[in-house]
Amino acid sequence: MNIGVFLSAADLGEHYTVPAREFGKLIGAGGHTLVWGGSEAGLMKVLADAVQEAGGRLVGVSVEFLHELARNDADEMVIARDLAHRKAELLLRSDAIVIMVGGTGTLDEATEILELRKHGLHTKPVVLLNTAGFYDGLKQQFRRMDAEGFLPLPLADLVYFAEDGPAALAYLLERV
Repeated sequence: MNIGVFLSAADLGEHYTVPAREFGKLIGAGGHTLVWGGSEAGLMKVLADAVQEAGGRLVGVSVEFLHELARNDADEMVIARDLAHRKAELLLRSDAIVIMVGGTGTLDEATEILELRKHGLHTKPVVLLNTAGFYDGLKQQFRRMDAEGFLPLPLADLVYFAEDGPAALAYLLERV
């Protein structure tokens, strides 16, 4: 399975790096391919290192203005012209999507992926990996959107909130 992962390229503490490393090991040990932003920095690097060390493949999709941060030893590296093209390439090359912790860029990617799913423009399973309760507030907001009729399909059909990597991967394996 090609697992697209959106996450931060920031250097963060162990409460985020340890779960990222563990999830990467699960991806690689399962013989899956990581499709990610291609960066050799921060959590992106931690995740990719773990996937590669566990025997998985790496498909990076970087962007022109960040190409100098692209990982040199990825199995495949695509350089997109801009962020919109990058998101489209990541979705195209993925069988399933996992959204891990991140800033505004990750949030932008997550909302676009969910909006496309909401409109039926893709049917790939989407997981928000809620490491250390990072997405608790977003989960609450989505529940309110669902309860008040802002979502045209049930929240459970739009996104799955996983509390850890094993739960995220198990969910994806049931749906792909």
